[in-house]
Amino acid sequence: MQPDPSEPVKLREKLGYGVGDLASGLILPFFGYYLLYYFVDLGGLAPAAIGLMLLVTKLIDAVTDPMMGAISDRTRTRWGRYRPYLLFGPIPLALSIVLIFNAPDDWGDTALLAWAYATYSLSMLAFTAVNVPYGGLLGVISPSSKVRANVTGFRMFFSAAGGILFGALGTTLVRELGGGDEKLGILLTISCIGAVSVACLLITFATTKERIPPAETNGSIAGDLSVLVRTGPWIAVAIAAILGVTAIASRAGSAPFFFRYVAGDDGTPVFLFLDRPALFLTSLAIGQVSGVIIGIFLQRWFEKSHLLISAGLLKSVMIAAFCFLPLDAVWTQTAVQYGVGIGFGMLMVLSFAMFTDIAEFIDWKSNRQMTALVIAASVFGVKAGIGFGSAIPGFVLGLTGFVTDQAQSESALMGIQLAFAIIPAAIMIPAAMALGFYSINKRTIAQIEEDLSARRTPTRI
Repeated sequence: MQPDPSEPVKLREKLGYGVGDLASGLILPFFGYYLLYYFVDLGGLAPAAIGLMLLVTKLIDAVTDPMMGAISDRTRTRWGRYRPYLLFGPIPLALSIVLIFNAPDDWGDTALLAWAYATYSLSMLAFTAVNVPYGGLLGVISPSSKVRANVTGFRMFFSAAGGILFGALGTTLVRELGGGDEKLGILLTISCIGAVSVACLLITFATTKERIPPAETNGSIAGDLSVLVRTGPWIAVAIAAILGVTAIASRAGSAPFFFRYVAGDDGTPVFLFLDRPALFLTSLAIGQVSGVIIGIFLQRWFEKSHLLISAGLLKSVMIAAFCFLPLDAVWTQTAVQYGVGIGFGMLMVLSFAMFTDIAEFIDWKSNRQMTALVIAASVFGVKAGIGFGSAIPGFVLGLTGFVTDQAQSESALMGIQLAFAIIPAAIMIPAAMALGFYSINKRTIAQIEEDLSARRTPTRI
């Protein structure tokens, strides 16, 4: 039975939907921090080789993400369009992310690189099969933009909570579970993350409803894609989302190299059980939670696009400020990283809410329901941003003469600094510029909701 679109979304359902993104909030920071490090510093592969792998696999995502969006938009089951993928997808996702970090120890460079390509591509495909429908579910959980924005806040809160858990416990679990074997610690930690992710996504399946009924028929996939790529607001937010995540991923991917080779950190805890990388990651995630709350609060009075531009500029300034801090200024660095997190949290909560507004805008303009296809851009944006951002330190370290497990040259140290701060700060400038082309404002959204409500209400004779 189709739920009534006017049925309120209660707190239990908001929490249930939000907890699903705890999975991504644990998996993606782990990838961002450890993937390059695992294959380069522990596996001995060339940084540029892994950087190229991260870029090449995005070509696969560019096909599979919109394809998954189109498929889930057209799915019709007793569980709805999007929820079935949250029932059957989590276990393959968990298995695939564990497989990446279970590379055989005795393989040569060519075989190990092939393992990286195959397992990372498989994990991103599994991620797509779960997270594109998960994002699509947000678009049909309520016909109200305000309610969807509120639910997005719960989603971003749990995403940031995952970042906090990883920041506070990630490096510690790797150290303690590995017992001196860093590769084993990484494998056991990602196994724990996989198990938690399965539980979170099944909770989302069990607690949510799809309130917006599907259209009786869908247009062709090619037609949907044609409409999508000609929608200016979608292009603007997709660019901003990709670049925003790229900046964070470049910092995360280069952070192990920064703390080990530039700051000279030896892994000693500096606050309770947190070492410097853990403190760095935790402050970002706590700032992200703050940014989510600030973004939800301010969007009541300001346009989302204006807030998103401000968030990007804040993030850029805070990242650039890191370049001028002394290497041993632990608490000043922590405070600045908290500011980066605020900008990132605002960017994420606002951009995801804007994607659902864009889906409604397209339905209003073209009478095409393509919610998951529109929101596939958000999943692709996150994955592409992580891929591009992780590739940046790979290429920069390769070009500037980085050598594994040795004292680094001045050029190599400068390369780490470039990937860690200078390039990420510069990336946010075109992201802010792209949002100048976003044209959906509060007045337009109010008209869209009024017209779509009338269209979706059955005519009574």
